[in-house]
Amino acid sequence: MNIIQNFKNIKDELSSLGYNPKIVAVSKTFSIDHIRPLIEFGHRIFGENKVQEAQKKWTKIKQDISDIELHLIGSLQRNKADDAVKLFDYIHSLDSEKLVTALIKSEKKLNLKRKYFIQINIGGEIQKSGIDSNNLLDLLKFIDGQLDVVGLMCIPPFDQDPENHFKNLKSLADENNLSMLSMGMTADYVKACKYNANYIRVGSKIFGARK
Repeated sequence: MNIIQNFKNIKDELSSLGYNPKIVAVSKTFSIDHIRPLIEFGHRIFGENKVQEAQKKWTKIKQDISDIELHLIGSLQRNKADDAVKLFDYIHSLDSEKLVTALIKSEKKLNLKRKYFIQINIGGEIQKSGIDSNNLLDLLKFIDGQLDVVGLMCIPPFDQDPENHFKNLKSLADENNLSMLSMGMTADYVKACKYNANYIRVGSKIFGARK
């Protein structure tokens, strides 16, 4: 599998459609040796689902390559807040007042500032993380500028056309003066770009199927 060619194909496809989102190369479950060709090619934005796995893979690389931008795209437990703030530049899964409180403490303790997306449970799915869109304003008031919230993130239901969900997330961001959208994965990133996705999260289309 030619990872570099896969990546170029995605860039070319997006460019041909007039889109230029940042691509979070989702490297969860893949070894660093599998990922390394893309790093050597010059790509710098990567996503991981789990703090512990990311620590093992990325701690040294981030020390050696200072402009690597690491994104946590999976849910975050409060007891991992310190570890997440140490390692990740962006956290896409802000979804509760308790997690907000933990992250504020971690940032102060470590003297670090990170960027955050609030995860919206856009399809109202019981099994998914994220807050109900009706609770967004309350969470933003609770945060009150204490964390650098840059935008919203969503994962639409797998069994529905995602387009309306992307449209709704964009409207929600606009209503709350949030400029960034993290939405769109391998199967639907083109549709997400139609609604101004700033970050798309692509894994298998770059790195191949996960085992």
